[in-house]
Amino acid sequence: MDHELKVNMNEYLPLRDVVFNTLRQAILKGELEPGERLMEIQLADRLGVSRTPIREAIRKLELEGLVLMIPRKGAEVAKISEKSLRDVLEIRRSLDELAIELAIQRMTEEDLLKLEEAQEAFRKAVSSSDAMTIAECDEHYHDVIYNATGNSRLVQILNNLREQMYRYRLEYIKDSDKRQILVVEHEQILKAIQGRRVNEAKIAIREHIDNQEITVSKNIKEQQ
Repeated sequence: MDHELKVNMNEYLPLRDVVFNTLRQAILKGELEPGERLMEIQLADRLGVSRTPIREAIRKLELEGLVLMIPRKGAEVAKISEKSLRDVLEIRRSLDELAIELAIQRMTEEDLLKLEEAQEAFRKAVSSSDAMTIAECDEHYHDVIYNATGNSRLVQILNNLREQMYRYRLEYIKDSDKRQILVVEHEQILKAIQGRRVNEAKIAIREHIDNQEITVSKNIKEQQ
């Protein structure tokens, strides 16, 4: 492990959450690479903390699919696999279609304004070329749609899925050639929602997810 890991202390967060966020970002950014062993003692020394928050963070990262527990070997950074990508996107595709249908039925003018603002923020993020910022703005755009459903159970399920999606979202966004396509896809979704055209919106969101699956699957094959 050659990368320097730094804990960004936040007075509003418990230490275990700070450690979790630090390790999560390190994995998502590739500072902790797929297949790399996660040794509790070494990580505790590097981050200047005890082993307890490290152990708790590793458990949470395993739940997100970012860490794999190997019998008699311990924890390691999970590799991105086509199977896990396909499994997650199959669920997301169906849930996003449901979410967009409910959102179109229930969206207020204020919700539409929030989505337009989210699209503009995403466009600016793409211009900035910072992958993490683009990923966060992409998440926010979809969150506006999810929250507009008014269905808290659906939002909760999608939020849980989002954690598993983040790595694939970042992998997709790393491909700079795809970023302008994302802007166009978001615009198509936005226009369909503005016109309250459910079928058109469902087709747009399906294509949006399909394109992500095609690109990330190709990247995974190239890395193998």
